Amino acid sequence: MKFLLSEEQDRFAASVDDLLANREVDSATRAWARGEHDEGRKLWRALAEIGVTALGVPERYDGLGASDLDLVVAFDRLGYHAVPGPWTDTVAVLPALLDDELLAGVAAGDTLASVAFGPHVPYALDADIADTRVAVDGTALHIFRPASRLSSVDGARRLFRIEPGERIGEADPGRAFELGALTTAAYLLGAGQWLLDASVGHAKQRRQYGKPIGGFQAVKHLLADVVTGLELAKPLVHAAALTLAPRDVSAAKVAAGRAAHLAARTGLQVHGAIGYTGEHPLGLRLTKVRALRSAWGTPAFHRARVLESV
Repeated sequence: MKFLLSEEQDRFAASVDDLLANREVDSATRAWARGEHDEGRKLWRALAEIGVTALGVPERYDGLGASDLDLVVAFDRLGYHAVPGPWTDTVAVLPALLDDELLAGVAAGDTLASVAFGPHVPYALDADIADTRVAVDGTALHIFRPASRLSSVDGARRLFRIEPGERIGEADPGRAFELGALTTAAYLLGAGQWLLDASVGHAKQRRQYGKPIGGFQAVKHLLADVVTGLELAKPLVHAAALTLAPRDVSAAKVAAGRAAHLAARTGLQVHGAIGYTGEHPLGLRLTKVRALRSAWGTPAFHRARVLESV
């Protein structure tokens, strides 16, 4: 059976691409890493206007009540453009944890959330600027306060230790965790595709011995391996969005992380020394892929879940 996105999903992905292609996303990401959030919040509001922030919110809170596959489509594009901010926490995880009027703020793009989800997400992303902070401990939900900030290989992933506070209720955390892992996999998939596109473009322009390096068989093989990895990961991510079964989500997370990591390594090889420079957009994706590969469950955890299920 051949799996295809619907025309509506393709159009939605194109609308996200069109919006972000006309914005200085890399500049906003670098500013976000410095703790300057104005550019990133403008991106957030612009994406809210086309419905991205409303996808996971039920219609009773002015959301779209979209499918998990719609979320995957959006996060793939967010990853391609390396948009900064707590997107997974706010758009995917929080609506799966809470049934509360504050979700109307999420749908409108006014509310940013930070979620700590022990034991696999012990630190809180962007907790200092989040409007809503929720810590998951088993089935218990607590508000929390941000404590000390931690360093991350990805400067735009601003992580904080937490100080749990008042208990605010209970929830079944299963669906929320799977959505966190799944949307992270989709983000990795998009980042990997950007790395591949950038590497192909560079290989066509960079010349050695009087010809583009993309004409050399060794470079072709490197890029072909990346294409294969991404094409194998994509249907796993889409299938996991249809079932949200733990085994499927874990398989998707492992495959997307591996493919994106290969795309990052290959991109660095193809670009050469320029890929190490802080000014080049390649570096933003290299560090993000490395960080997200272990976010919402390490590769070892997800491989173990797949193994336990077979």
